[in-house]
Amino acid sequence: MSKVRPSPNAAEWVDALAVFLQESSRVEAIRVDATHHRVEVATLGEVDVAALQARLEATLAAIEQSPHSKAIGVSVDSKPDGGLELSKATCLTAPKLWRWRELSMPGEAAAEEEDWRTLAMLAGACAILGLTAWGMDTADVAPAWLPMGLYLAAMLAGGWDAFQDAREGLPKGELDIHFLMLAVAVGAACIGAWAEGALLLFLFSFSGALEHFALHRTRREINSLFDAAPKTALRVDASGSEHQIPVSQVQVGHILSVKPGGLFPVDAEVIEGKTAADESNLTGEANPVAKLQGDPVFSGTLNLWGAVRVRATKLAGESALQKVIRLIQEAQHLKAPSQRFTDRFGTGYTVGILGLTALMFFVWWLGFGIPAFTNTELGFSAFYRAMTLLVVASPCALVISIPSAILASIAWGARHGVLFRGGAAIEKLAEVNLVALDKTGTLTTGEMEVDRIESFPPGREDEALELAYSLESHGSHPIGRAIQKYAKAQGAHQRKIDDFEAMSGQGVQGRAGDALCVLGQRELLEAGPLAEWIQSVPEPSQEFVENWIFKGDLIARILLRDQIRLESAATLEALRGLGVRTVMLTGDRRAAAESVGSQIGIDEIRAALSPEGKVSAIREYTEAGYKVAMVGDGVNDAPCLAAAYVSVAMGARGSDAALEQSEVVLMKDRIENFLAAVSLSNRARAIIRQNLAIALGTVILMAGAAILGWIPLSIGVFAHEGSTVVVCLNSLRLLFQSNKE
Repeated sequence: MSKVRPSPNAAEWVDALAVFLQESSRVEAIRVDATHHRVEVATLGEVDVAALQARLEATLAAIEQSPHSKAIGVSVDSKPDGGLELSKATCLTAPKLWRWRELSMPGEAAAEEEDWRTLAMLAGACAILGLTAWGMDTADVAPAWLPMGLYLAAMLAGGWDAFQDAREGLPKGELDIHFLMLAVAVGAACIGAWAEGALLLFLFSFSGALEHFALHRTRREINSLFDAAPKTALRVDASGSEHQIPVSQVQVGHILSVKPGGLFPVDAEVIEGKTAADESNLTGEANPVAKLQGDPVFSGTLNLWGAVRVRATKLAGESALQKVIRLIQEAQHLKAPSQRFTDRFGTGYTVGILGLTALMFFVWWLGFGIPAFTNTELGFSAFYRAMTLLVVASPCALVISIPSAILASIAWGARHGVLFRGGAAIEKLAEVNLVALDKTGTLTTGEMEVDRIESFPPGREDEALELAYSLESHGSHPIGRAIQKYAKAQGAHQRKIDDFEAMSGQGVQGRAGDALCVLGQRELLEAGPLAEWIQSVPEPSQEFVENWIFKGDLIARILLRDQIRLESAATLEALRGLGVRTVMLTGDRRAAAESVGSQIGIDEIRAALSPEGKVSAIREYTEAGYKVAMVGDGVNDAPCLAAAYVSVAMGARGSDAALEQSEVVLMKDRIENFLAAVSLSNRARAIIRQNLAIALGTVILMAGAAILGWIPLSIGVFAHEGSTVVVCLNSLRLLFQSNKE
C-alpha cells in the first residue's frame, strides 16, 4: 500500500458509498479507511472485479461534484481508527460467506509510483544531516547542541516512514520491524550514541527506498506492455449516428460500428453486415474466419474487409488482455514457497526479540555485574549491549530477501516479454526437467507461408502467382499476407485489377483485362462448371491449406502451411543443453507433426491427441518422475495446462481458458521467451539462496558477537542494515541483467 496519504474525511463519503453498495448486486459490505487510502468490498459469488473497480472510481470521483442521498437499508459502523464499514441488511450467517477484496482508490497508482522517491528523499536528507553532524562533532567546530540538533533532524527524516508504519500497527497490538528500529534509535540517543542511531535509520530508510523502487519498476514495466489494446469504440446511438467513446464505457447491449482494418473493441455479436476476422492472436489459426449475422467476434481481433455493426456481449474488462493485467497485478501479492517461512517474522518474533533483549540486559547487569547504562574502559554497558543485540537480531534482511528478488524477477520478465502470475511460478520453473509444447501457435507461428504453386496443366505457375499477388494486394488477411510476401521474394509483378470485390470469407475476385479472375477456396470450383473436374484433384495433406485461382483457361492452386518459428530449433537446442527433455503434444496428424518436428529437432512427438490425450500424456510423464512445464495457446490446451507442474501460455491474447490456467504468459508469441523465463528462474533461485545466506549468516554471527560483547553498536548497525542493503542490491541485479545471460 502507498504511504502517501490523502486528506479527505471518510465520513464525507458515506452517502455516495451507500448508493454504490445498494446498486452493486453482489457487493454486501464495504470498508473505507480514508487515512490510509484503503478500501475493501465483501462480495458473494463471482464478480467482475474490473467493472466493480470502475464503478467504485466513478462513485468516489463524483462525490465532490454532486450530493448523494443515503440509500435505504444500509447500516454504517464507525471504526476506532476512523474508518467506516457499510453493509446491507442481511442474515447472521451471510457474512461467513463474504469474500473481502481490496480495491484501488483513485490516485493510488500514481501515489505508489512516487512512494520510492519520497523514501529516497528522506534517506538522502538523513544522510546529509547525519554526515554534517558527524563532521561538526568530530572536528569540534560548533557548540555541542548544534550537531545534536542535526542528529535529531537526521533521525526524524530517516525514521519518518518507520514511525508511520509503527503507528498503524500499535493500536492493533502489532509490533513489527519498524517498531524495533525506532526503539533502537531512541535507545541509542538515550545513551549518547547519536551517530549510530542516525546511521541505523538512514540505512533502514535507504533499504526501504530500494524495495519500493523494485515494486515501482515492476508496475511500470507491466503497464507499458498493454498499449496495443483497443482504447476506443464507435457506439451507434438510437438515431443511428456514430460517436467515439472509451472502451471502458462500453456496456453489454451497446451497438458498435467496426470499420475494415479496425480492431473489435469488445466481445460482441454481428447484427448487421458481413466480414471476416483475423483471429490468429486468439486461436493460433491463420485462416480468416467468416463473420455473418449472429456470429461472435472477439476483443482485439482484426476486422479484415467488411464494415459491420455488432452488439456487445461482454464488458471490456472481461477481455483476455484485461485478464492478463489482473493476473499480473495479483502476482505481486502471491508468495513463493520459500517466502512463506519468512512470514513468521511478525509480531511474535518482535515480542520474542524484545523479551530476549530485556532478559540479556538483566543478565549482563545483575548476573555479570556490568554497569547498566555507563560504558567503561572494561567494556560496554548492559543497555548498550542490549541495543546492539536488538539491532543485529532484527530480521530486516531476512524478511525482504525473497520478496525483493521475486519483485525484481517479475519486473525483468515483464520488460522482456515474460509475465509471471506469482513467485511460485518463478521458483518452480527452475525445477522443470521436461517441457511439453503444443504445435500450432507455439512451435509454429500460426501465420501461413506459401509452400508451392501448382498449375493445371503445369507451366503457368508464374502467371498464377502474378494474378494472385495482384488480387491480394487489396487485402490484409493472413493468406493474403503470405501470398504477398512470397510474390515479393520471387520478384513477381503486379497486374492491373479492375472491379475488385471481396466475397465474404470465400475469396476475392476482379478483372484482369476483360477476363474475370477469382482467388478463393475449393468450394468455389465445386459449385461451378468445374465441379466434376475438381473432384479428380486430390486434396492436399492436412499440413497444407489450398487456395485456387482461375481466369479463363488458367487454373492453379497455391499451397500454404503454417510457418515454423525461426527461434523454435534454437530454443529446443538450448533447453537440451540445460538437461531439459522436449516433447510435442499436438492434435494434428503424425505426418504434419513429424514434418515440423524433423525441422526443429524435438526429442519426442505425440500426434493425433485429443485434449484428454494431452492430459493423459502429462500425467504419464509426471508419474514417471518428471517436473513438466506445458506450453500452449488454445482452448484445447487448457486441460493439460492445468495438469502440468508449471503452465505456460503463448501470447497476451491467447485464449481465455489457456490464460486462466497459466502461471507464466509469454508475450508477443515468442517461444524464445520460454528460454528466457527458465534462465530467469534459475537466476532468481540463485539470488534467493544468496540472500538467505547473507541474511541468516549476518543474524547468527552478529547475535553471537553481540551477546559476547565483542562489537559496538555502530558495527551492529553496519552489519544489520548493511546486509539489508546488500540483499536489496543483490536482488536488483535481476533487473539489469542481459536477456542473453
